[in-house]
Amino acid sequence: MKIKNIRIINPENGRDEIGDICVKQGLIAATDETDEEADEDVIDGTGLIAGPGLVDIHVHFRDPGQTHKEDIHTGAAAAAAGGFTSVVMMANTVPPIDSPELVQEVLEKGASEPVRIYTCATVTKGMKGLELCRYRELAEAGAVGFTDDGKPIMDEKLLQAAFSEIAELNLPVSLHEEDPAFIKESGVNSGQAAKNLGLTGADRLAEITMIERDLKIAAKTGVKLNIQHISTAEGVSAVREAKKSNPCIHAEAAPHHFTLTDSAVEKYGTLAKMNPPLRGSDDREAIWEGLSDGTIDIIATDHAPHSLEEKSQDFVKAPSGLIGLETSFLLAYSTLYKKDILSLSDIFRLMSLNPARLYGLRAGTLSPGSCADIMIFDPDDTTVYSSSLSKSCNSPFLGKTFEGKIKYTIVGGKIIYQAQ
Repeated sequence: MKIKNIRIINPENGRDEIGDICVKQGLIAATDETDEEADEDVIDGTGLIAGPGLVDIHVHFRDPGQTHKEDIHTGAAAAAAGGFTSVVMMANTVPPIDSPELVQEVLEKGASEPVRIYTCATVTKGMKGLELCRYRELAEAGAVGFTDDGKPIMDEKLLQAAFSEIAELNLPVSLHEEDPAFIKESGVNSGQAAKNLGLTGADRLAEITMIERDLKIAAKTGVKLNIQHISTAEGVSAVREAKKSNPCIHAEAAPHHFTLTDSAVEKYGTLAKMNPPLRGSDDREAIWEGLSDGTIDIIATDHAPHSLEEKSQDFVKAPSGLIGLETSFLLAYSTLYKKDILSLSDIFRLMSLNPARLYGLRAGTLSPGSCADIMIFDPDDTTVYSSSLSKSCNSPFLGKTFEGKIKYTIVGGKIIYQAQ
């Protein structure tokens, strides 16, 4: 394959220039290499942008156990349409992925998909917060990290023991930071929007106290800690301060948290219900600042499919979460790039290079010798998000028109998605 006359953005080395990309045997070839056979599959990249394939380290594909919402195949299809070439699945399936056998089972299912599929395993057995898993065995089976995402781990001594063991493996642990003691009803911020719904909601202290606690435990153990889907200004500040002395701290922001505020709950109802909830405009601006100054070093979707029937329930009964793979880059482009919060190179670093490095994946770069995992974007086209390749449709962004369009997703030099 050869991609000609395209703007190449490689966050690994700061490259941003017009050039050609040559692919040989699934790898990025040196730009000065020539081979007539490489020209057999040519993409004219005039006016287009090429970046490393996106890497999402926070997706829920609901497989096993809840495949009426999503399965690995449909999740991979949605990922490819969003420009993602690698994804890391969360472990809160039914049953949770807490054994080597389950790790191997989901990886075997993922091996037949065009997108590169990875998985985490749980921190605690059954995600019950009572007993540690056997981390080395899970890692040997193929788990790339550990998380009880969806449930906070409340036992501090247990968590410190987990951090100490996981640190020895040099693998990341990603945590959902919400203390249920501060939550009356989940999925909506404790504020005016909650009051208008007749609810109390989730106090911001639910997140703040857990982040502060876990940053201290991480400092004691040296574990690679990723704070998931950060939503509060105070949480961003705590991570910023911790990073001054601990390079093992990471944080991710979800597109919905840097795009919407809690007023969206009144407009979209359960489609804007998520954990942690959407917060105020000051929190959103703090997330923008955290993304800009490097405090938040990863953008991850928290792609969380739910059926129409589930989301059609009363607000309190409906599950939290939204799908996000197909809109993630488009939201980053419109909200962060167009508002001059981040450059395109910054966005590719946050959505590709940094998550790949945290999880030790061979991805996130267009340097010679790297895997030819590429996304190609047209900044002058538009995307009408009228339907999803996911099994679910729980997104407040359905029906929206976005600036820009993902034209191709390429894995190992093979086109796995091409826009119509």
